[in-house]
Parts: sequence; C-alpha cells; structure tokens
Amino acid sequence: MDMIISLLVLSTLPQLIVPTVLPGTSLRAVVEFVSGDSRIFSGESVRLKCSVPDVHNSSWDYLWFRESEQLPQNGKHLILWKTRVQESGKFYCQGVRDTAVGNIHTLQSLPLEINVDGGWAILKVQPHSSLVGDTLKVTCRIRGTPQLHEVILYKDGIEVMRQNGLNPHIYLTNLRLEDQGMYSCRASWDVARRTHSIVSVDTSVLVSEVLSQPVLEIVADNNLIPVNKLRLICHIQYNARAPAPPVHFYFYKNDNRLGTATSVNHVLIPRSPGQYSCKAKVPGLDITRWSEHKSFGQVIGPQAMIPQAPRPRYRSPLAPSISSPYLLLSPAAEPTVFQPTSMSIISSYPTQKPSQSAETSPLLSTVQSPN
Repeated sequence: MDMIISLLVLSTLPQLIVPTVLPGTSLRAVVEFVSGDSRIFSGESVRLKCSVPDVHNSSWDYLWFRESEQLPQNGKHLILWKTRVQESGKFYCQGVRDTAVGNIHTLQSLPLEINVDGGWAILKVQPHSSLVGDTLKVTCRIRGTPQLHEVILYKDGIEVMRQNGLNPHIYLTNLRLEDQGMYSCRASWDVARRTHSIVSVDTSVLVSEVLSQPVLEIVADNNLIPVNKLRLICHIQYNARAPAPPVHFYFYKNDNRLGTATSVNHVLIPRSPGQYSCKAKVPGLDITRWSEHKSFGQVIGPQAMIPQAPRPRYRSPLAPSISSPYLLLSPAAEPTVFQPTSMSIISSYPTQKPSQSAETSPLLSTVQSPN
C-alpha cells in the first residue's frame, strides 16, 4: 500500500523540463527584394521577402526591423507602400518558431539597405562590387521617365562619358581598380520649348580584383608545429563568381619551388633560413599572382646574394566573365609550367570638367531654349 501511495505522489509532481539548444538557433534568416530596388523615388513601393534556410522545412514566423527598431509588420513579406524619405535605412528580418521549450529565434539576416530619394534623378548601380575586367551597367533614372536627349556620367565630379538619345543606360567596359569612386549623372530633356536638366546624388561604385596579391605568413613558434618545421600560409582574397575555377598554390624558397601545386593554402616544410614566397594561380582564368619575398632566419653565404628579380604581380585576360563573390577551392589539377609574362590593361576616360554654372547644381533648372 505504501508503494502505491508513493507512486501516486510522484505522478502528481510537476515535470521538470530542461531547456535544450535546438539546431534552429544557429540558422540565419535571409532577406531579399521581391519588387522595387535599393534606391527608389519617394512615393514608390518596395516588397521584401524573408526566408530561413532550414533543411527540416520547419514552420517559421518572421519579425522585421529597420535599424534597431522592430516594425509592427510580421509575416514572410514586408511591403513598404508609397515610401517617404524618412523610411530610408537598413532592413533586417528574423525567424521565430514556437517549440515545447519556448520560442527560438534565428540570427538576424544581413542588412538590406533602402535609400528613398526625394529628388528627380537616381543613378542606379548594382549593389555588389564589380570585378576587374567586367562591364558595369549604370542607369540614369529620372522621375516620371521623360524622353531624354542627353545623359552625362561623372566620376568624382569629372565628366567621363556623354551620350545623346533616349537611352538612359551607360556601360563602363573593362573595369580597372582606378574606376572605383563616387559617380553621378546629369540628364536633360525638353518640355514646351524649355530644357530641363537635373543631377543625381553621388553613388558609390566598388571594383575588386578577381585575385588579390598573396600575402605570405611564416609560422615558426607554435605549439602545434614541430620545432624543426615551418608552416607557410599563402593568404589571398578570391572573388571569382560561382562556379569558380580552383586555385593552385605554389611555395618557394630562394626562388626554388618546394614540391608541386596544392589546393590548400598552407604547407609544412623543414625549418631553415631563406627567402620565402608563394604564388597563387587560377589556370581556368589564366590569372597568376605572386607574394612579396619574406625572410626567415639569418640568411648567410650565397643565399644572401640571390638577386630578387621583379615578378609579374598579375596576369589575366582582359575580361574574364565569371559570376559570385565567394571563395570556392577545388582540388588542384596537375601543375603546369608557368612562363612569367606581364600584361598592362590601359584605358582612359575624358577629363572634361563640368561647368560651374547651373550644370553643377543638383536642383532642377529650367532654361529657355534658343530660337
């Protein structure tokens, strides 16, 4: 009888639930445009979508934020109707799910910035960085879409291109690092025998190299490395778009290659003084870049007198066409013999400055056309 009473008492006690960390807590929500753009005129609308990359296809609700403020809207889509300039900002979303241990939240999405322009002209540029050798399309967009008769593009206040006609699109071909900067456009059109001209606000254009110059790191004093070894690490930034060709890494001591190509950016070698360097090569894009030499230990004897001939820092075709700014490293193919060559990519822009009259004013100006 006592045993039965004890069992009844235990069954009536509240159950203790130990909170557990669910897999969903490491997920990050993703926000993207459904309609609209990152730079719009006031009065226009934008629709955003939030999603959670959950392989288990769980059911999620969504929270929305502008800067640090949580918005009253929820649900998978956020619609901004007839936007005002004050609604500009960085937008985030976050997934939330109700579970037996309470609500769990995903990480906030990366920011998606929306600029609401109260003016008359917008220079539309792709939001991500362009790559050296690419062609960049920019659009001089005018409120109300009048029929344009001239569009002028400026970089850092200097005219770089002028075109006549109704086409608001301008193409910058064979981009260079020097093409990075702040761009604006001026559009002109005629209404009722009067010429209207307007200048957009500045917009940033970013240009990145497909493959940055490698930086060699020599790791010697580390508990994970044997005392008689060195670890050479070849650091790069690889901006090829998916599917990206593999990168091959080569390591050198006193300009003599150490082993064959590898698909990883590090190698363990015997510890000894010398001049070390590394090379990163993308055979699929015909790009090769060298690091600077780096000394380790006290180099004496003939090694100290090795002349360091200049090496080609960059070898690339004029316009490699590739597409996603993510580093993808695949196993290296068989090493190929590298013949050092160099190539210069030269282009120029006009350097005519805009006049200092109404041509430089960002406000709408109306000028009587000559008879």
